[in-house]
Amino acid sequence: MRRFAQLSVLGLGGLLAACGGGRYAGYALKEPSTGGAAYAPPAAPANTEHYTDYGVNPPKSAAESPLSTFAVDVDTASYSIARRKLLEGGKPPKEAVRAEEFLNAFDYGYAPPAAGSAAPFAVHLAAAPSPYEQGHHLLRVALKGKAVTAAERVPVHLVYLVDTSGSMNGPDRIELAQKSLHLLTDALRQGDTVALCTYAGSVRKVLSPTGVEHKAQIHGAIDQLTAGGSTAMASGIDLAYQLADETFVKGHVNRVIVLSDGDANVGSTSHAEILKQIAQYKEKGITLSTVGFGSGNYQDTMMEQLADKGDGNYVYIDSEKQAKKVFVDQLDGLLQVIARDVKVQVAFDPEVVEKYRLVGYENRAVADKDFRNDKVDGGEIGAGHSVTAIYDVVLKKTDASPLTVRLRWKKPLGSDPSTEVAVPMPANAILKTWVEADARFRLAAAVTGLAEILRESPYAKGWSWATVRAVAKDAKVDATEHTELLELIGRAEK
Repeated sequence: MRRFAQLSVLGLGGLLAACGGGRYAGYALKEPSTGGAAYAPPAAPANTEHYTDYGVNPPKSAAESPLSTFAVDVDTASYSIARRKLLEGGKPPKEAVRAEEFLNAFDYGYAPPAAGSAAPFAVHLAAAPSPYEQGHHLLRVALKGKAVTAAERVPVHLVYLVDTSGSMNGPDRIELAQKSLHLLTDALRQGDTVALCTYAGSVRKVLSPTGVEHKAQIHGAIDQLTAGGSTAMASGIDLAYQLADETFVKGHVNRVIVLSDGDANVGSTSHAEILKQIAQYKEKGITLSTVGFGSGNYQDTMMEQLADKGDGNYVYIDSEKQAKKVFVDQLDGLLQVIARDVKVQVAFDPEVVEKYRLVGYENRAVADKDFRNDKVDGGEIGAGHSVTAIYDVVLKKTDASPLTVRLRWKKPLGSDPSTEVAVPMPANAILKTWVEADARFRLAAAVTGLAEILRESPYAKGWSWATVRAVAKDAKVDATEHTELLELIGRAEK
């Protein structure tokens, strides 16, 4: 379960918020006549974005602390936010960089579990000498979720809750949110339902629960959305759950999807009460995902914590291309949960491992003693999702098994007890040289380097952009992702 920082949301109101995020950069403005007085250009809108610094995991001695326990995370928002910043010519705040979300934003081509496997995911373990630091190894622990067939796919009942406050005004906000919802609606199937409500100066039900056989009606409701006014998120969440209750079916996917920049006052309800309300509905079977938009006033902490409490995903949409990736290409992963409360515990052998450091997952840490405590929340894995964790380790020897991975999870529905398996890492999974590493491993190593340097990790001070770039050049898994990664590394280096 995440170690939550207290929410701190700094709301901007009215026109100032709507103009935030550098939307007018690049436009030539004619200087007004000042009657000979010196002209002072207007000040740029204040940047009120908010991120939480969860710190950086320190190295640990395998002899003193042989266990490393964390909840899985399939969120990818941090990578999309950083990509936008870099492509706009800036550098993402180090607090905005969560290494695990960088890693999980890429497709490594892991094999899914074999047909008939009892486990809903396959485990992939590997290690190789680190290209960044002599005497160290990078060690990968990865999971790949099973795909869901058309016959296995259950109906989904969605409530779109759209922030239509003034801060959402603009093509990269409300207009991109509308395009995203159109894509999602078109990807739904017979038996699915959609409802739509908004929150701003007031809360409004735009569309009652409607079957997707009436897609024209759903698209028409989405087209009606406009931004303006202040924000009262709590009332909007209340209405969204009321609508979700109307179509709730046990065994189906029942989910609220919040589309916002997170720049909200919450009305008379406190942040803690909202999170408690979301957790209560989660127990009933209504989950919540968040989709982020915009910059300049973006509230990352708010959006991340809402999704985490709601057992949903947290994604950030910075382009139409990203909208298609999330709402079309990866839709089953977004909506179809195959395992919940998934926890990972890595047990290092101190005879083989001297020390280790988990890269990322700082706000997904679970106390070692709570690994088998089913009251402590884990993470959710959707159909086809992959989860990657990288450890920076120092080995005493390379001809023995360095660790055993224990996995614990619950079925997506029902109150069945958790299932637990143990997977030892074979000694031959430790490669002798970096040259032996395949493209998947190289890609994860390159993404690790990008994230570690961007977040100014004190344990990566000796890592160089030249090495990250060299590692990335040989990491050709997906052509589009590979090209994008090289571009981002180049921009980050500048």
